[in-house]
Amino acid sequence: MPFLHAHRLGKSFGEVRAVDGVSFEVQAGELYGLLGPNGAGKTTTISMIAGLLKPDAGEVTVDGTPFWSDPQRAKRIMGVVPQELALYEELTARENLEFWGRMAGLTPRDARQRAGELLAALSLTDRARDAVKTYSGGMKRRVNLGCALLHHPKLLLLDEPTVGIDPQARLNILEFIRGLRANGTAILYTTHYLEEAETLCQRIGIIDHGRLLAEGTLGELQERLGGDRLFVLEGDLSGAQPDAWPGFRERFRVIQQAEKQLVVAAVGQRDPSDCLKELLALPVRAENVTLKRPSLNDVFLQLTGRDLRE
Repeated sequence: MPFLHAHRLGKSFGEVRAVDGVSFEVQAGELYGLLGPNGAGKTTTISMIAGLLKPDAGEVTVDGTPFWSDPQRAKRIMGVVPQELALYEELTARENLEFWGRMAGLTPRDARQRAGELLAALSLTDRARDAVKTYSGGMKRRVNLGCALLHHPKLLLLDEPTVGIDPQARLNILEFIRGLRANGTAILYTTHYLEEAETLCQRIGIIDHGRLLAEGTLGELQERLGGDRLFVLEGDLSGAQPDAWPGFRERFRVIQQAEKQLVVAAVGQRDPSDCLKELLALPVRAENVTLKRPSLNDVFLQLTGRDLRE
């Protein structure tokens, strides 16, 4: 049984359909990434799972129990790290952690002990008694993460936890999150960073305009575009019309087309050398043809017709 099950979730704000029939599952000890651009519906989805918003449609099940049949039970076994920092800047890191520990139901003694454990685990012990307002962005993100972990949650919801921080701080946080997953925590992770989803997540769901367009392992998503084979033609392609080339659509799928570049996937299992010969024989002047492995951005392009970074 999945630890978290979101079933056909829907949420509207006026005439805007922010989330439209989203379904996915997260197992214990699994890190599931929800990948999409800003405004795709990621935060609204997490807010419904956390009980901050009630779905207009669908259901959230946590550890086998529907969320809204016993919301307090569900909240006791989940931790939430919001995209916006939820910290008191005038307080120290230790004071913030102990406060959120008490809010999670810990005794004063247990909150102090657990805060000390997390400060050490997050490499913040030497700055534990400094006001959070003096911290770097990466340090604040680590404290923000620690605040969700005081009560040893079995389910962790992470909404863009590395946004706006430097690469080294990002690496430190990602390594800490990997350790949580290895210890059996079910983790739902939203991001618009391709490299994070590719290297961190065991399964990935691609969301845009409130809809889950595809999900699977990185390999399964790459297989949608022909496994390990995408062909990139470079040259003067302004005015090129692939639909008018005899037999082209039967042999190739267009992933992206621009004035100087055409990205295609081969249809069927064919030898790459044969595909290259066919591409070089097209009625356009190609300066270069290369073979590459599909990325998540290529998958996103194929599904939505736009770049993830747009």
